[in-house]
Amino acid sequence: MPRRTPLNRERVLRAAVTLADEAGIEALSMRRLGQELGVEAMSLYNHVANKGDLLNGITDLVLGEIELPAEGGWKEDLRRHAISAHDVLIAHPWACTLALSPDRSSSVSVQRAEWMLLQLREAGFSPEVTYHGYHALDSHILGFTLWQLGHGIVDEEHLKELAAEFFRTFPPEQYPYMHEHAQQHFAGFGRGEPGAFELVLDLILDGLERQRDAA
Repeated sequence: MPRRTPLNRERVLRAAVTLADEAGIEALSMRRLGQELGVEAMSLYNHVANKGDLLNGITDLVLGEIELPAEGGWKEDLRRHAISAHDVLIAHPWACTLALSPDRSSSVSVQRAEWMLLQLREAGFSPEVTYHGYHALDSHILGFTLWQLGHGIVDEEHLKELAAEFFRTFPPEQYPYMHEHAQQHFAGFGRGEPGAFELVLDLILDGLERQRDAA
């Protein structure tokens, strides 16, 4: 009989992340997680204090995947960090909401914020500009990601149905530019290349640089 791999906190958290990725955060319960691991739910409390501790743990685990580069200058490193954060949060669609929740206590989130603030301060930004720059960057990362996840459509047939309904409801002769935009959207315009996320990110970084240099 094969020997069962013993439980530990990391194994519990990784199983929880996998479950949330596959079934959604709503499906994550101590009972369901115990079933996935082949143990009674009560066994999990040897490794996580409660459901809140579990959610804090998986938030930290996912945020820990985000790159904190140190090879380039402040602008390049913050850009790489933002793109990495966006990619990680898209890969774990439930994590963005948890990261924003005031109920979560994420040590990795605090470490990430400290890193971002450090890049700006050591690049010569004043405390005031750093304050606004940090919020502009982080709100873009999290806000854009939430918007993108909210508009995500993966079912091709459903997409075709939505397109047909849209074009019936809003005829192109009345809404020519919206029609053009919708056609681009439904055709997958911009996929696989730098898009709106990078465009706005570069505008923020360039604007911060101009503000610092003008001071």
